[in-house]
Amino acid sequence: MTESIFLHPVVVVANLQKGLPMKARLLSSAALLLCVSISYVNAQVVLPERGEPDPGESVFGLGLFGGAASGLGLSFRHHLPSTLSYQITGGIVKIDERLSYDVGGEVQFDLARSPSSRFFIAGGLGYYYSGKSDGNEMEAPARAALGIGGEFAVSTGIHTIVEAVFTYFSDGTVLPLPQLGFHYYFY
Repeated sequence: MTESIFLHPVVVVANLQKGLPMKARLLSSAALLLCVSISYVNAQVVLPERGEPDPGESVFGLGLFGGAASGLGLSFRHHLPSTLSYQITGGIVKIDERLSYDVGGEVQFDLARSPSSRFFIAGGLGYYYSGKSDGNEMEAPARAALGIGGEFAVSTGIHTIVEAVFTYFSDGTVLPLPQLGFHYYFY
């Protein structure tokens, strides 16, 4: 009878365990079992494929958004089952006696939409506060904006939003300014 070149791991461990006390044999067998079972566990983890949502579905998203008109901070976005979407953004920071916060909203109307991108017209309003408890120190705390934007899928569920808006400040100033956001959509 010829000897096999292939040695099964259990046979190798059994041969290595000869002459070892029973406790050491059990411990090495348990370690082998753990190593083999971990390799099979990794092979069983499979995430389901998720595509982009159907344009006729409502989609909700959470993320970060920053702009001089529509707010700076945490953001909630809702795509209605039509070409209309809205976004609510707000943030707050308090350092010692100084308080800064903002709240803003935006409405978007889709011009073009594909599974991985969309282009839209955006209109937004925002209010910004910065100062001590005696009053707002900002010269132009209220803002309004109108412009265009684009949203692009970075990966499944994660989207980047870039906007170019004309921002009206309550002191009469109008500036073309960018706005940027990142959202995770639950679909």
